[in-house]
Amino acid sequence: EIMKVLGLDLRDDSLMDTPRRIAKMYVNEIFGGLDYRTFPKLTVVDNKMQCDEMIQVRKISMSSTCEHHFITIDGTATVAYIPKDKVIGLSKINRIVAFFAQRPQIQERLTEQVLLALQTLLVTDDVAVSITATHFCVKARGVRDANSETTTTALGGVFKTHPETRKEFLMGLEG
Repeated sequence: EIMKVLGLDLRDDSLMDTPRRIAKMYVNEIFGGLDYRTFPKLTVVDNKMQCDEMIQVRKISMSSTCEHHFITIDGTATVAYIPKDKVIGLSKINRIVAFFAQRPQIQERLTEQVLLALQTLLVTDDVAVSITATHFCVKARGVRDANSETTTTALGGVFKTHPETRKEFLMGLEG
């Protein structure tokens, strides 16, 4: 329907399959995170080393889609946790961020979903998530501000209640 409104000829051999390709792309790739059966296979292991210091994974690339305009949100996430009884492979954190990003989304919810998933998997409230992203609905349309970035942060446990732990996490965002 949109292609017709734009005056594109769907009988053209380079366009005739475009609606099907777009639908397939959204269902199988861009919005794959809507299907919880595709949640990453994760293994959390016992914290045998008794690690009790902050583990922080920075500059996790993420792309999502603005649920209001169906246009790209592109940015990076930083995730930290303080282990209790369980630890998780570092790449698994990247996979969790990617899973929740693969759906129509707002950045605030995405940040909170990553926090809650890790709190549940690691059985600890001591998780922090920060996402900084460029919203193409701001960059490429409307106000057309190419330099604007949005940062959202979700803090749990000691990251919320202990100023020094929060400061350590937030200082790590700058490095």
